[in-house]
Amino acid sequence: MKFYTRFKTVFCEVILVGDDNGLCNLHLNTGEGKRHFEISEDWKRNDEFFSKEIRQIKEYFEGKRTSFSIKTNPAGSEFQKRVWQALAEIPYGEVRSYKDIAKTVGNSKACRAVGMANSKNPLPLIIPCHRVIGADGKLTGFAQGLDIKEKLLKLEEKNHG
Repeated sequence: MKFYTRFKTVFCEVILVGDDNGLCNLHLNTGEGKRHFEISEDWKRNDEFFSKEIRQIKEYFEGKRTSFSIKTNPAGSEFQKRVWQALAEIPYGEVRSYKDIAKTVGNSKACRAVGMANSKNPLPLIIPCHRVIGADGKLTGFAQGLDIKEKLLKLEEKNHG
């Protein structure tokens, strides 16, 4: 059985979905971007089930947390999971380019494929796809909208080191 919860943060509403195997979705409900997310009628709302995750996410948004200790279980292809693992290794307050991530996963020409894997990331924040920018340093692509991406990067920059 999958559970879900929804809660407000200083940035936006957050929706979490998971089960005993771990968190499988984190949706930043910004009203922007191209990510559409619906709560399945098969899921049961259970706020208490996610108490640890809610606390950690709120601490992150308040600038009090730089990493998460949350059990995750994202669904994706082997390539997507390799990309997401590379994203998870980007330190708080730092950024990488799509090409950097493509090199990390073993194919420096796979920038577009890395971008697609980023766009399918079911756990933004936990798997920090917002830390990936264009090679020219510009903010590009974020499924929940560039406004929240910019806010997240500024939050991390302000609280880094």
